[in-house]
Amino acid sequence: MLRFLMQRLLSLIPVLLTVAVVVFLILRLTPGDPAAVIAGNNATNEDIDRIREQLGLSEPLWTQFWIWFSGVLQGDLGYSFYLGKPVLELIGQRIEPTLSLAAGTMFLAVLVAVPLGTLAAWRMGGWLDRILSGFAVAGFSVPVFVIGYVLIYIFAIELKWFPVQGYKRLMGPSSQGAAAWAWQLVLPWLSLATIYVALIARVTRASVSEALTEDYIRTARAKGVTEQAVLMRHALSNAAVPIVTVIGIGVALLIGGVVVTETVYAIPGLGSLTVDAVLNRDFPVIQGVVLFFSALYVLINLLVDLSYLWLDPRIRY
Repeated sequence: MLRFLMQRLLSLIPVLLTVAVVVFLILRLTPGDPAAVIAGNNATNEDIDRIREQLGLSEPLWTQFWIWFSGVLQGDLGYSFYLGKPVLELIGQRIEPTLSLAAGTMFLAVLVAVPLGTLAAWRMGGWLDRILSGFAVAGFSVPVFVIGYVLIYIFAIELKWFPVQGYKRLMGPSSQGAAAWAWQLVLPWLSLATIYVALIARVTRASVSEALTEDYIRTARAKGVTEQAVLMRHALSNAAVPIVTVIGIGVALLIGGVVVTETVYAIPGLGSLTVDAVLNRDFPVIQGVVLFFSALYVLINLLVDLSYLWLDPRIRY
């Protein structure tokens, strides 16, 4: 167990190194000059060259990468070209809205999807199963921004139940309390959770329905175990590994969804920071955010792998 954990933590190093190299090269080789963006439309070639020199963009690619990556190894992600602030400071300012949106979405999706998929498997072929199948297709087909705009129009503009856009902090001097924080995020949570409810519920239904055909389920029923206990203690517990796996995959998909949702609802998180950085060709910010998301995703996958030991003691690493 400890050996497996150490191996996975050490594997984080080549993964992040590969991500760093790929992102660095893609940004440098794609069209667009950060110096020209900073200088403005009326800048001369001399102005642009001077800014490139100040930003270190006139150095060879290998030199630029080593300067940046050696800083990363020391915990320094560099400074934003456009804002002139440390990238770590910008990430720290924007991380709360993104984590609030992502954590709330997955909590809501799991809370709804697992019971829904379990009931659909229990009544396979019934009306709930058919509704779930249709909902799964619709959930995968409709883009996040379409769901977001529909919810805004119905619940924010027409019914005026929720705010249209914005974010109220949960922590800090500007916080207005947990109730105001949660109320502002209801529509963003619903927008993102729609897709993940469809994904997780579909996998839960397939896994539980397969478990219900096993011999131990028939044995449990023959012993007089209640249907609730059969579903929860026997079927769902034995189907938990693929469900947890798809939740971990959902976290990776959630990264792209957060970017779109933050843009729709004007949430000042890492997604909107990334969009602004891409538009402004702010290389250090893009590299820092991508590296942060990559490390977060690898760590979540590690937690998912470790959860298998608790969910299924037969698994040994």
